[in-house]
Amino acid sequence: MAETRNPVVPASTTLSSSLVARLRESIMSGDLTPGSKLNLDRMRESYGVSLSPLREALCRLESEGLVTILDQRGYRVAPVSPANLAEVIRLRVELESMALKEAMQHGDTAWEGRIVAALHQLNRCKRGARSAEEQEVWETAHRTYHAELISACGMPLLRQFCATLHDQSDRYRRIFLKKHAPDRDVPAEHAAIADAVIGRRVREATHLLRDHIERTGRNVQAALSDA
Repeated sequence: MAETRNPVVPASTTLSSSLVARLRESIMSGDLTPGSKLNLDRMRESYGVSLSPLREALCRLESEGLVTILDQRGYRVAPVSPANLAEVIRLRVELESMALKEAMQHGDTAWEGRIVAALHQLNRCKRGARSAEEQEVWETAHRTYHAELISACGMPLLRQFCATLHDQSDRYRRIFLKKHAPDRDVPAEHAAIADAVIGRRVREATHLLRDHIERTGRNVQAALSDA
């Protein structure tokens, strides 16, 4: 029998993906502030990489809307604004609702089990005041839960668009949470969405998801307006 070999992933690909993840997290958490200029020389030293993978990583983040490329002037972290947030929320509501309907039509019992497991993991995360490390654990579990809700959608491009929009809205939410406490029972909202999804109550599930996304958007919008 011929020996089965795992494909070798080029080191450059691994480095680039790792760098994209680190930069994305710095932007999402607000450590790299919205609108700030990115100094490539300082970033090369900070991340211990050469210029080529750094530029590649920034171009990938530009395609996700997290970095802007300025002609002849380098790179900046994408700015935030009420208008941009309103667009992100509107698109996220429409596209995630569409993806959720598709997932509920095609999802099987294994998909239902993944939703239950993701919700359980999310609920196990510490509530209330969290350290930076605890917050990152919650963010990872939160992202996994929302991704599992639409994972049975058989439209890869739609899922990709949803993931990008989720990251965009999460950046606003995480900036908001640095100075504001949550004002509602988010775990109960997550549980209600999961229950409606598994029960195949399409209208209820999409309505709950829409409200869940829009309430967060309104809170952040109010904070941006005050600022």
